[in-house]
Amino acid sequence: MTPISDHRARKNVWILVAAQAVLGSQITMIFVIGGLAGQMLAPNPCLATLPISLIVFGSMTTAPWLSRLMQSQGRVAGFFTGSVGGLLGSLIGAYALSIGDFWILLIGSYMTGMYMSAQGFFRFAATDTASDAFRPKAISYVMAGGLISALIGPQLTKLTNDLFAVPFMGTYLAAAGINVLGMLLFLGLDIPKPPKATSTSAKGRSTWEMLKTPQIAVAVICAMVAYALMNLVMTSTPLAVVACGFTPGNAADVVSAHVIAMFAPSFFTGHLIARFGVEKIMAIGLAILAAAGVVALSGVELFNFFGALILLGIGWNFGFIGATTLLAASHAPEERGRIQGANDFIVFGCVTMASLASGGLMNCAGGAPEVGWAAVNIAMVPFLVLAGGALVWMVAKGRSAES
Repeated sequence: MTPISDHRARKNVWILVAAQAVLGSQITMIFVIGGLAGQMLAPNPCLATLPISLIVFGSMTTAPWLSRLMQSQGRVAGFFTGSVGGLLGSLIGAYALSIGDFWILLIGSYMTGMYMSAQGFFRFAATDTASDAFRPKAISYVMAGGLISALIGPQLTKLTNDLFAVPFMGTYLAAAGINVLGMLLFLGLDIPKPPKATSTSAKGRSTWEMLKTPQIAVAVICAMVAYALMNLVMTSTPLAVVACGFTPGNAADVVSAHVIAMFAPSFFTGHLIARFGVEKIMAIGLAILAAAGVVALSGVELFNFFGALILLGIGWNFGFIGATTLLAASHAPEERGRIQGANDFIVFGCVTMASLASGGLMNCAGGAPEVGWAAVNIAMVPFLVLAGGALVWMVAKGRSAES
Protein backbone atom coordinates (compact mmCIF):
# COMPACT_ATOMS: atom_id res chain seq x y z
CA MET A 1 0.00 0.00 0.00
CA THR A 2 1.26 3.50 -0.83
CA PRO A 3 2.34 5.29 2.37
CA ILE A 4 -0.07 8.02 3.44
CA SER A 5 1.39 11.52 3.34
CA ASP A 6 -0.69 14.46 4.50
CA HIS A 7 1.67 16.81 2.70
CA ARG A 8 0.66 15.22 -0.59
CA ALA A 9 -2.93 14.99 0.58
CA ARG A 10 -3.05 18.74 1.30
CA LYS A 11 -1.74 19.53 -2.17
CA ASN A 12 -4.38 17.30 -3.74
CA VAL A 13 -7.07 18.84 -1.55
CA TRP A 14 -6.28 22.37 -2.74
CA ILE A 15 -6.43 21.26 -6.38
CA LEU A 16 -9.77 19.58 -5.75
CA VAL A 17 -11.01 22.69 -3.92
CA ALA A 18 -10.16 24.76 -7.00
CA ALA A 19 -11.87 22.23 -9.29
CA GLN A 20 -14.96 22.24 -7.08
CA ALA A 21 -15.01 26.04 -7.18
CA VAL A 22 -14.45 26.51 -10.93
CA LEU A 23 -16.06 23.47 -12.52
CA GLY A 24 -18.75 23.23 -9.85
CA SER A 25 -20.16 26.63 -10.79
CA GLN A 26 -21.68 25.12 -13.94
CA ILE A 27 -23.98 22.91 -11.85
CA THR A 28 -25.28 25.94 -9.95
CA MET A 29 -25.81 27.78 -13.23
CA ILE A 30 -27.69 24.96 -14.94
CA PHE A 31 -29.76 24.14 -11.87
CA VAL A 32 -30.91 27.77 -11.70
CA ILE A 33 -32.00 27.89 -15.35
CA GLY A 34 -32.75 24.23 -16.06
CA GLY A 35 -36.31 24.28 -14.77
CA LEU A 36 -37.00 27.67 -16.37
CA ALA A 37 -35.58 26.51 -19.73
CA GLY A 38 -37.61 23.32 -19.41
CA GLN A 39 -40.76 25.30 -18.67
CA MET A 40 -40.10 27.38 -21.78
CA LEU A 41 -39.70 24.36 -24.09
CA ALA A 42 -41.63 21.51 -22.46
CA PRO A 43 -44.84 20.33 -24.18
CA ASN A 44 -46.41 19.89 -20.71
CA PRO A 45 -45.72 22.05 -17.62
CA CYS A 46 -45.46 18.91 -15.49
CA LEU A 47 -42.23 18.15 -17.38
CA ALA A 48 -40.62 21.51 -16.59
CA THR A 49 -38.02 20.10 -14.20
CA LEU A 50 -37.19 17.10 -16.40
CA PRO A 51 -33.92 18.71 -17.65
CA ILE A 52 -32.69 18.80 -14.04
CA SER A 53 -33.92 15.26 -13.48
CA LEU A 54 -31.91 14.09 -16.51
CA ILE A 55 -28.77 15.67 -15.05
CA VAL A 56 -29.21 13.66 -11.89
CA PHE A 57 -30.18 10.54 -13.86
CA GLY A 58 -27.01 10.96 -15.90
CA SER A 59 -25.02 11.21 -12.70
CA MET A 60 -26.65 8.06 -11.35
CA THR A 61 -26.09 5.91 -14.42
CA THR A 62 -22.51 7.03 -15.08
CA ALA A 63 -21.31 6.75 -11.46
CA PRO A 64 -20.68 2.95 -11.49
CA TRP A 65 -18.57 2.89 -14.65
CA LEU A 66 -16.77 6.14 -13.80
CA SER A 67 -15.87 4.63 -10.43
CA ARG A 68 -14.53 1.50 -12.14
CA LEU A 69 -12.57 3.67 -14.57
CA MET A 70 -10.95 5.50 -11.65
CA GLN A 71 -10.20 2.18 -9.96
CA SER A 72 -8.32 0.91 -13.02
CA GLN A 73 -6.99 4.09 -14.66
CA GLY A 74 -6.82 6.56 -11.78
CA ARG A 75 -8.74 9.61 -10.64
CA VAL A 76 -7.37 11.98 -13.30
CA ALA A 77 -8.73 9.85 -16.16
CA GLY A 78 -12.16 9.78 -14.53
CA PHE A 79 -12.21 13.51 -13.84
CA PHE A 80 -11.17 14.37 -17.41
CA THR A 81 -13.91 12.09 -18.74
CA GLY A 82 -16.49 13.82 -16.57
CA SER A 83 -15.40 17.27 -17.75
CA VAL A 84 -15.69 16.22 -21.38
CA GLY A 85 -19.23 15.11 -20.60
CA GLY A 86 -19.95 18.51 -19.05
CA LEU A 87 -18.54 20.28 -22.10
CA LEU A 88 -20.67 18.27 -24.52
CA GLY A 89 -23.74 18.65 -22.34
CA SER A 90 -23.47 22.43 -22.27
CA LEU A 91 -22.94 22.69 -26.02
CA ILE A 92 -25.87 20.38 -26.74
CA GLY A 93 -28.03 22.37 -24.33
CA ALA A 94 -27.17 25.62 -26.11
CA TYR A 95 -27.97 24.04 -29.46
CA ALA A 96 -31.31 22.72 -28.16
CA LEU A 97 -32.30 26.20 -27.02
CA SER A 98 -31.28 27.71 -30.35
CA ILE A 99 -33.71 25.41 -32.20
CA GLY A 100 -36.31 25.19 -29.44
CA ASP A 101 -36.12 21.40 -29.00
CA PHE A 102 -37.00 20.14 -25.52
CA TRP A 103 -35.88 16.55 -26.19
CA ILE A 104 -32.40 17.56 -27.35
CA LEU A 105 -32.15 19.69 -24.21
CA LEU A 106 -32.69 16.48 -22.23
CA ILE A 107 -29.80 14.80 -24.08
CA GLY A 108 -27.54 17.69 -23.12
CA SER A 109 -28.76 17.46 -19.53
CA TYR A 110 -27.86 13.77 -19.41
CA MET A 111 -24.31 14.53 -20.60
CA THR A 112 -23.99 17.25 -17.96
CA GLY A 113 -24.86 14.53 -15.46
CA MET A 114 -21.62 12.78 -16.40
CA TYR A 115 -19.70 15.78 -15.07
CA MET A 116 -21.89 15.91 -11.95
CA SER A 117 -21.05 12.27 -11.31
CA ALA A 118 -17.31 12.93 -11.61
CA GLN A 119 -17.59 15.91 -9.27
CA GLY A 120 -19.20 13.64 -6.70
CA PHE A 121 -15.95 11.67 -6.53
CA PHE A 122 -13.88 14.76 -5.61
CA ARG A 123 -14.80 14.15 -1.97
CA PHE A 124 -13.56 10.55 -2.11
CA ALA A 125 -10.40 11.51 -3.99
CA ALA A 126 -9.53 13.87 -1.14
CA THR A 127 -9.26 10.85 1.18
CA ASP A 128 -7.09 8.67 -1.08
CA THR A 129 -3.78 10.01 0.23
CA ALA A 130 -5.01 11.32 3.61
CA SER A 131 -4.36 9.94 7.09
CA ASP A 132 -7.26 8.85 9.29
CA ALA A 133 -7.00 12.08 11.28
CA PHE A 134 -6.98 14.33 8.20
CA ARG A 135 -9.70 12.42 6.29
CA PRO A 136 -12.85 14.23 7.57
CA LYS A 137 -11.12 17.60 7.22
CA ALA A 138 -10.01 16.75 3.66
CA ILE A 139 -13.59 15.92 2.68
CA SER A 140 -14.85 19.07 4.37
CA TYR A 141 -12.31 21.35 2.68
CA VAL A 142 -13.09 19.99 -0.77
CA MET A 143 -16.79 20.47 -0.19
CA ALA A 144 -16.02 24.03 0.93
CA GLY A 145 -14.86 24.76 -2.61
CA GLY A 146 -18.53 24.74 -3.49
CA LEU A 147 -18.86 28.02 -1.60
CA ILE A 148 -16.89 29.76 -4.34
CA SER A 149 -18.98 28.06 -7.02
CA ALA A 150 -22.06 29.31 -5.19
CA LEU A 151 -20.81 32.86 -5.61
CA ILE A 152 -19.59 32.46 -9.20
CA GLY A 153 -22.45 30.44 -10.66
CA PRO A 154 -25.50 32.66 -10.01
CA GLN A 155 -23.60 35.81 -10.93
CA LEU A 156 -22.49 34.26 -14.22
CA THR A 157 -26.10 33.23 -14.77
CA LYS A 158 -27.27 36.82 -14.38
CA LEU A 159 -24.55 38.09 -16.72
CA THR A 160 -25.13 35.48 -19.44
CA ASN A 161 -28.91 34.92 -19.40
CA ASP A 162 -29.62 37.64 -21.96
CA LEU A 163 -26.44 37.58 -24.04
CA PHE A 164 -28.40 36.16 -26.96
CA ALA A 165 -31.94 36.60 -28.26
CA VAL A 166 -32.69 33.08 -27.03
CA PRO A 167 -33.02 33.14 -23.21
CA PHE A 168 -30.50 31.05 -21.24
CA MET A 169 -28.43 30.11 -24.30
CA GLY A 170 -25.54 32.29 -23.16
CA THR A 171 -25.48 30.53 -19.78
CA TYR A 172 -25.05 27.12 -21.41
CA LEU A 173 -22.19 28.45 -23.58
CA ALA A 174 -20.53 29.96 -20.52
CA ALA A 175 -20.75 26.56 -18.81
CA ALA A 176 -18.99 25.00 -21.81
CA GLY A 177 -16.11 27.46 -21.40
CA ILE A 178 -15.86 26.63 -17.70
CA ASN A 179 -15.32 22.95 -18.55
CA VAL A 180 -12.47 23.76 -20.93
CA LEU A 181 -10.66 25.88 -18.35
CA GLY A 182 -11.42 23.77 -15.30
CA MET A 183 -10.24 20.40 -16.58
CA LEU A 184 -6.65 21.70 -16.76
CA LEU A 185 -6.55 21.72 -12.95
CA PHE A 186 -6.50 17.93 -12.84
CA LEU A 187 -3.02 17.82 -14.34
CA GLY A 188 -1.62 18.73 -10.92
CA LEU A 189 -3.23 15.87 -8.99
CA ASP A 190 -0.87 13.35 -7.37
CA ILE A 191 -3.09 10.39 -6.52
CA PRO A 192 -1.72 6.89 -7.22
CA LYS A 193 -3.89 4.22 -8.78
CA PRO A 194 -5.28 1.73 -6.26
CA PRO A 195 -3.16 -1.45 -5.92
CA LYS A 196 -4.29 -4.25 -8.20
CA ALA A 197 -5.55 -7.35 -6.46
CA THR A 198 -3.18 -10.30 -6.79
CA SER A 199 -5.64 -12.87 -5.48
CA THR A 200 -9.35 -13.31 -4.94
CA SER A 201 -9.05 -12.56 -1.23
CA ALA A 202 -7.15 -9.34 -1.94
CA LYS A 203 -10.13 -7.97 -3.87
CA GLY A 204 -12.01 -7.47 -0.61
CA ARG A 205 -15.70 -7.88 0.04
CA SER A 206 -18.38 -7.97 -2.62
CA THR A 207 -20.64 -4.94 -3.03
CA TRP A 208 -23.54 -6.80 -1.42
CA GLU A 209 -21.41 -7.85 1.55
CA MET A 210 -20.36 -4.24 2.09
CA LEU A 211 -23.91 -2.92 1.79
CA LYS A 212 -24.98 -5.31 4.57
CA THR A 213 -22.43 -3.71 6.93
CA PRO A 214 -24.35 -1.41 9.34
CA GLN A 215 -21.96 1.55 8.96
CA ILE A 216 -22.02 1.38 5.16
CA ALA A 217 -25.78 0.81 4.98
CA VAL A 218 -26.50 3.82 7.20
CA ALA A 219 -23.95 5.97 5.35
CA VAL A 220 -25.70 5.20 2.06
CA ILE A 221 -29.20 5.80 3.50
CA CYS A 222 -28.29 9.13 5.12
CA ALA A 223 -26.42 10.37 2.05
CA MET A 224 -29.37 9.32 -0.11
CA VAL A 225 -31.95 11.09 2.06
CA ALA A 226 -29.88 14.28 2.58
CA TYR A 227 -29.15 14.67 -1.14
CA ALA A 228 -32.59 13.60 -2.38
CA LEU A 229 -34.46 15.98 -0.07
CA MET A 230 -32.11 18.84 -0.88
CA ASN A 231 -32.73 18.24 -4.59
CA LEU A 232 -36.47 17.75 -4.15
CA VAL A 233 -36.90 21.20 -2.63
CA MET A 234 -34.17 23.06 -4.52
CA THR A 235 -35.40 21.88 -7.96
CA SER A 236 -38.82 23.45 -7.39
CA THR A 237 -37.53 26.61 -5.75
CA PRO A 238 -36.99 28.74 -8.91
CA LEU A 239 -40.45 27.73 -10.16
CA ALA A 240 -42.05 28.49 -6.79
CA VAL A 241 -40.29 31.83 -6.37
CA VAL A 242 -41.34 33.05 -9.83
CA ALA A 243 -44.88 31.61 -9.52
CA CYS A 244 -45.34 33.47 -6.21
CA GLY A 245 -44.73 36.82 -7.91
CA PHE A 246 -40.98 37.31 -7.68
CA THR A 247 -38.41 37.62 -10.47
CA PRO A 248 -35.92 35.12 -11.96
CA GLY A 249 -33.23 37.34 -10.38
CA ASN A 250 -34.83 36.75 -6.99
CA ALA A 251 -34.83 33.02 -7.73
CA ALA A 252 -31.12 33.13 -8.57
CA ASP A 253 -30.40 34.98 -5.31
CA VAL A 254 -32.34 32.40 -3.28
CA VAL A 255 -30.49 29.54 -4.98
CA SER A 256 -27.19 31.37 -4.45
CA ALA A 257 -27.92 31.72 -0.71
CA HIS A 258 -28.84 28.04 -0.63
CA VAL A 259 -25.63 26.89 -2.31
CA ILE A 260 -23.56 29.15 -0.02
CA ALA A 261 -25.29 27.50 2.94
CA MET A 262 -24.53 24.08 1.42
CA PHE A 263 -20.80 24.68 1.37
CA ALA A 264 -19.89 27.44 3.86
CA PRO A 265 -20.20 25.11 6.88
CA SER A 266 -17.60 22.84 5.25
CA PHE A 267 -14.85 25.00 6.73
CA PHE A 268 -15.69 23.57 10.15
CA THR A 269 -17.85 20.46 9.53
CA GLY A 270 -14.78 18.21 9.48
CA HIS A 271 -13.59 19.66 12.79
CA LEU A 272 -17.04 19.13 14.32
CA ILE A 273 -17.03 15.51 13.17
CA ALA A 274 -13.56 14.96 14.63
CA ARG A 275 -14.64 16.47 17.95
CA PHE A 276 -18.21 15.25 18.45
CA GLY A 277 -18.40 12.15 16.27
CA VAL A 278 -19.93 11.53 12.87
CA GLU A 279 -23.23 10.15 14.22
CA LYS A 280 -24.10 13.35 16.14
CA ILE A 281 -23.33 15.61 13.17
CA MET A 282 -25.45 13.46 10.85
CA ALA A 283 -28.32 13.61 13.35
CA ILE A 284 -28.08 17.40 13.58
CA GLY A 285 -28.12 17.57 9.78
CA LEU A 286 -31.38 15.61 9.61
CA ALA A 287 -32.93 17.88 12.27
CA ILE A 288 -31.97 21.00 10.28
CA LEU A 289 -33.50 19.52 7.12
CA ALA A 290 -36.74 19.09 9.06
CA ALA A 291 -36.54 22.72 10.22
CA ALA A 292 -36.18 23.81 6.58
CA GLY A 293 -39.50 22.16 5.77
CA VAL A 294 -41.18 23.92 8.70
CA VAL A 295 -39.97 27.34 7.53
CA ALA A 296 -41.05 26.63 3.94
CA LEU A 297 -44.53 25.64 5.06
CA SER A 298 -44.94 28.78 7.18
CA GLY A 299 -45.33 31.15 4.20
CA VAL A 300 -44.31 32.14 0.67
CA GLU A 301 -42.73 35.52 1.29
CA LEU A 302 -39.21 36.02 -0.05
CA PHE A 303 -37.72 35.69 3.45
CA ASN A 304 -39.43 32.29 3.80
CA PHE A 305 -37.73 31.07 0.65
CA PHE A 306 -34.37 32.40 1.81
CA GLY A 307 -34.75 30.94 5.31
CA ALA A 308 -35.91 27.53 4.13
CA LEU A 309 -33.24 27.18 1.47
CA ILE A 310 -30.44 28.30 3.81
CA LEU A 311 -31.48 25.70 6.38
CA LEU A 312 -31.80 23.14 3.60
CA GLY A 313 -28.20 23.80 2.57
CA ILE A 314 -26.80 23.53 6.11
CA GLY A 315 -28.73 20.33 6.78
CA TRP A 316 -27.47 18.80 3.55
CA ASN A 317 -23.89 19.75 4.45
CA PHE A 318 -23.93 18.05 7.85
CA GLY A 319 -25.83 15.00 6.62
CA PHE A 320 -23.88 14.45 3.40
CA ILE A 321 -20.36 15.14 4.68
CA GLY A 322 -21.10 13.01 7.73
CA ALA A 323 -22.31 10.13 5.55
CA THR A 324 -19.29 10.46 3.23
CA THR A 325 -16.92 10.37 6.21
CA LEU A 326 -18.64 7.29 7.60
CA LEU A 327 -18.47 5.50 4.24
CA ALA A 328 -14.82 6.42 3.60
CA ALA A 329 -13.82 4.93 6.97
CA SER A 330 -15.71 1.68 6.35
CA HIS A 331 -13.95 0.15 3.33
CA ALA A 332 -10.45 -0.85 2.20
CA PRO A 333 -8.61 0.80 -0.75
CA GLU A 334 -9.18 -2.21 -3.01
CA GLU A 335 -12.93 -2.00 -2.32
CA ARG A 336 -13.40 1.67 -3.12
CA GLY A 337 -14.20 1.27 -6.82
CA ARG A 338 -17.16 -0.99 -6.03
CA ILE A 339 -18.64 0.66 -2.97
CA GLN A 340 -18.14 4.30 -4.01
CA GLY A 341 -19.75 3.62 -7.37
CA ALA A 342 -22.60 1.69 -5.76
CA ASN A 343 -23.09 4.46 -3.19
CA ASP A 344 -23.40 7.18 -5.80
CA PHE A 345 -25.61 4.99 -8.01
CA ILE A 346 -28.05 4.54 -5.12
CA VAL A 347 -27.79 8.14 -3.93
CA PHE A 348 -28.30 9.71 -7.34
CA GLY A 349 -30.97 7.17 -8.24
CA CYS A 350 -33.03 8.50 -5.35
CA VAL A 351 -32.07 12.07 -6.22
CA THR A 352 -33.36 11.42 -9.77
CA MET A 353 -36.70 10.25 -8.40
CA ALA A 354 -36.84 13.28 -6.09
CA SER A 355 -36.15 15.60 -9.00
CA LEU A 356 -38.85 13.98 -11.12
CA ALA A 357 -41.30 14.14 -8.23
CA SER A 358 -40.41 17.77 -7.57
CA GLY A 359 -41.79 19.09 -10.84
CA GLY A 360 -44.92 16.96 -10.59
CA LEU A 361 -45.63 18.03 -7.00
CA MET A 362 -44.95 21.69 -7.74
CA ASN A 363 -46.86 22.08 -11.01
CA CYS A 364 -49.42 19.29 -10.89
CA ALA A 365 -50.51 18.97 -7.24
CA GLY A 366 -53.52 21.12 -8.07
CA GLY A 367 -54.56 24.61 -7.06
CA ALA A 368 -52.32 27.64 -6.51
CA PRO A 369 -48.49 27.58 -6.53
CA GLU A 370 -48.59 27.67 -2.73
CA VAL A 371 -50.31 24.27 -2.76
CA GLY A 372 -47.61 22.73 -4.94
CA TRP A 373 -44.84 24.24 -2.81
CA ALA A 374 -46.44 22.85 0.33
CA ALA A 375 -46.70 19.39 -1.27
CA VAL A 376 -42.99 19.45 -2.08
CA ASN A 377 -42.05 20.17 1.52
CA ILE A 378 -44.51 17.74 3.13
CA ALA A 379 -42.98 14.98 0.99
CA MET A 380 -39.78 15.29 3.06
CA VAL A 381 -41.32 13.74 6.19
CA PRO A 382 -41.18 9.96 5.50
CA PHE A 383 -37.60 10.12 4.27
CA LEU A 384 -36.41 12.00 7.33
CA VAL A 385 -38.06 9.32 9.47
CA LEU A 386 -36.24 6.61 7.46
CA ALA A 387 -32.81 8.21 7.85
CA GLY A 388 -33.32 9.07 11.51
CA GLY A 389 -34.46 5.53 12.27
CA ALA A 390 -31.47 4.02 10.44
CA LEU A 391 -29.05 6.23 12.38
CA VAL A 392 -30.63 5.30 15.72
CA TRP A 393 -30.46 1.61 14.74
CA MET A 394 -26.74 1.83 13.92
CA VAL A 395 -25.88 3.60 17.16
CA ALA A 396 -27.95 1.13 19.22
CA LYS A 397 -26.35 -1.82 17.41
CA GLY A 398 -22.89 -0.42 18.12
CA ARG A 399 -23.63 0.01 21.82
CA SER A 400 -25.07 -3.49 21.98
CA ALA A 401 -21.90 -4.91 20.41
CA GLU A 402 -19.72 -2.99 22.90
CA SER A 403 -21.69 -4.30 25.87
